[in-house]
Amino acid sequence: MSTQKSRISDEEVNGLISKLQSLLPESRRRNLSRASSASKLLKETCSYIKSLHREVDDLSGRLSHLTSTLDPDGPQVEIIRSILGS
Repeated sequence: MSTQKSRISDEEVNGLISKLQSLLPESRRRNLSRASSASKLLKETCSYIKSLHREVDDLSGRLSHLTSTLDPDGPQVEIIRSILGS
C-alpha cells in the first residue's frame, strides 16, 4: 500500500486565502493589499484571533464580577442565564 501525498493546487490556496480574508473585519483588511502574501494574511488572522481571545477573556471576567455581586436567585441572574443559554 503506497501513501500518496495530497497536494493542494494554487487555485485552491487562492480560494482559501480569499475565504480567510473575507472573515477578517474591514478594519483589518485595509492593512492588506490585494497582492499581500498568504504569510501576511495568516499573521493578521492570528493577530485578530488573539485579540478576540483577549476580548472574550475580558468580557468573561466582567460578567463573572457582575454575577458575583448579584443575588444568585434574583431576576437579573436569571436574565443573564437566559441570554447565555445556560
